[in-house]
Amino acid sequence: QVQLLESGGGLVQAGGSLRLSCAASGRTISNYVMGWIRQAPGKEREFVAGISWSGTRTLYADSVKGRFTISRDSAKNTAYLQMNSLKPEDTAVYYCAARGSTSILTTTAAYAYWGQGTQVTVSS
Repeated sequence: QVQLLESGGGLVQAGGSLRLSCAASGRTISNYVMGWIRQAPGKEREFVAGISWSGTRTLYADSVKGRFTISRDSAKNTAYLQMNSLKPEDTAVYYCAARGSTSILTTTAAYAYWGQGTQVTVSS
């Protein structure tokens, strides 16, 4: 069983930056695809970014491409999401998620393990 704990959310002005962290426990995540998924008020969960177990492959939603960067540190059993040039439409609860596979999928149901989420609010 994998437990995930997000941190780093908060309130930021448009154009600002935040770095989210996802600390894993219970099992090493070195063999898991890691993803970041967000949910805005009144909307469905949306895939944001994913990274392969090796860290050599990444995938981004078009809405964040060029602004967000996903990374991982296997030694620290932690994944990250660096968010730059934030926009008000990025406001959401951001979840870290993991799946025990080699494929990065954008389907949120494909992720078996989830954190409790961290709130990101971008003011205009």
